Amino acid sequence: MTTLRVIVDDVLTDVPDGVSRYSLELTKQLVATAPKGCVVEGVIAAHNDTDRRLLQQLLPGLAGVHALPVGSRELALAWQMGVKLPLGGGLIHAPSLLAPLFKHDSSEGLDQTTVTIHDASAWTAPDSVGVVEAAWQKAMVKRARKFADAIVVPTHAVAEQLAEVAKLGDRIRVIGGAPSDTLQLPSDTDARTAALRLPERYIATVSNLDPRKGLRQLVAAMKDPALAAIPLLVVGPEEFRGERVSTVAMEAGLPEGRVRTLGTLGDADLAVVLAKAEVFVYPNLASGFGLPVIEAMRFGTPVVHSDDPAVLEVSFGAGVTVAREDADGYPTRLGHAIAEVLNDAGLRERLRFAGMDRAAAFSWRSSAELVWKLHAEL
Repeated sequence: MTTLRVIVDDVLTDVPDGVSRYSLELTKQLVATAPKGCVVEGVIAAHNDTDRRLLQQLLPGLAGVHALPVGSRELALAWQMGVKLPLGGGLIHAPSLLAPLFKHDSSEGLDQTTVTIHDASAWTAPDSVGVVEAAWQKAMVKRARKFADAIVVPTHAVAEQLAEVAKLGDRIRVIGGAPSDTLQLPSDTDARTAALRLPERYIATVSNLDPRKGLRQLVAAMKDPALAAIPLLVVGPEEFRGERVSTVAMEAGLPEGRVRTLGTLGDADLAVVLAKAEVFVYPNLASGFGLPVIEAMRFGTPVVHSDDPAVLEVSFGAGVTVAREDADGYPTRLGHAIAEVLNDAGLRERLRFAGMDRAAAFSWRSSAELVWKLHAEL
């Protein structure tokens, strides 16, 4: 029996993010697509019984859960220093940089280790990442370069960025993400629409005030006179590092309530917000994949997005692209692009079908099968 041990500690984070979602969805499908004679176990830091039960609920098909003897923060530091902890051997797959990266061979019971690098922000946007986090990421990428058997990235754009700063050689494999299978319109859509207080017409985004996300620029774009009658709904937190979205909107001269944050939403509510939006906007200045673009396209919602290389790769011409160059003029161009989509029924219809067609090209099952293929090739 071959055991694939997946590092799933990110799934138990207190603040869900793209990496935790990636870890959850990929692991679900690794379990579902396990070849004959293979099983999947989860590896986590030391957690209480409540967290362990939650993990079993989120990933019911795991053959077992291997808890390490240190907490999550200590685990990140230990693996940064190359400290070996009892993993149980087999094949190791890390859906993030949280990975046991050290010299290994089959005599130690550890046959291979693969690690996932989601973006190059530690180099391209260290201030946004934070000094401590950027240093940790750089240290882990350095260990990956030395010890990983293969390195997974979500897009060719990220592979090219990493090639410039980390020299990872030919071990890189591109395996992207996908919308969750649970991201479907629920039967109680009307009730959820009312509970969320969704207006009849609105622009939607999934974002926060992290400078890489471009939300500040999107808020400024809402000053376009052609958008005056339509609000912006933000799926994400109101506050980021002491800044509030409502304050940014006020400083931009927008009336109270014109920009509203909805917080983090479950799949059913998120599906309703995305499906009912007139336009979905993804203004990111830097991205590793851009999953919300594909999520919106799944529902046929027209998408306006930046020309970030990873987002361009994922969208593949199924959205309206806005150039980031000339940063001062970016909000104005965003506003014009959104207004163009809102006012052109023919364009909206073309984007609707192009987006649904593009979204159909992504599935977590396919991603998991590529991971199994990668481990087989190693």
